[in-house]
Amino acid sequence: MEPNLLETLDGQVALVTGANRGIGREIASGLVELDATVYGGVRDPTAALPDGVEAVEIDVTEESMIESAVEEVVSAGGQLDLLVNNAGVGGAGAGIEDIDSEDFDRILDVNLRGPSLLSKYALPHLLETDAPRIVNVSSGVGILAEPIESEMPAYRISKAGINALTVSLDQTYGEDGLIANSVDPGWVATDLGGEEAPREPQKGAETPIWLSRFGPGSPSGLFWKDKQVIDF
Repeated sequence: MEPNLLETLDGQVALVTGANRGIGREIASGLVELDATVYGGVRDPTAALPDGVEAVEIDVTEESMIESAVEEVVSAGGQLDLLVNNAGVGGAGAGIEDIDSEDFDRILDVNLRGPSLLSKYALPHLLETDAPRIVNVSSGVGILAEPIESEMPAYRISKAGINALTVSLDQTYGEDGLIANSVDPGWVATDLGGEEAPREPQKGAETPIWLSRFGPGSPSGLFWKDKQVIDF
């Protein structure tokens, strides 16, 4: 199935978490270029954001802040058409026996629980629009169709989990018009990916921005990289 790509996002409202740096910053900037009204979810509301992006204070580990941030966006923008769950943290450890329990909780809180709760509070507003979309920024390290390496176990588990969230959203709300997809941005030179990564943030943001343009009838419940479907 070919996507029904929207030529412009004029009149639409988007919330992008982690919009102050890396891939999230480039996604937010790209959505502004498509004429969307863009709100950047950030822990520090004084953080520098791309031109045209309005800051919304949010800590994705705090449910009350998640609910308040969504309501703030809807109150200010009048609606919510697009949620991009981008905020994330990395991890360490050579195997599950090496993981610190506090680190494990933090990584799962930010990378999986946060996007799940954001989706929960955004859904009632998203489903009131003509083309409700959720884009979940995942990672190739969460792919289950390939052998899973032992390193960064909590991070890998969290990204496999966010892919499961995408499938769950599609299976539950797809019949209501929701278009939910996961994306592997590749290994990107960000604070999380490290300077040695071969991709620039602009390249990592290309497919998330493209998925954000999916209109009614577009593919949903899939995992994408470089605008191509890949295995979960």
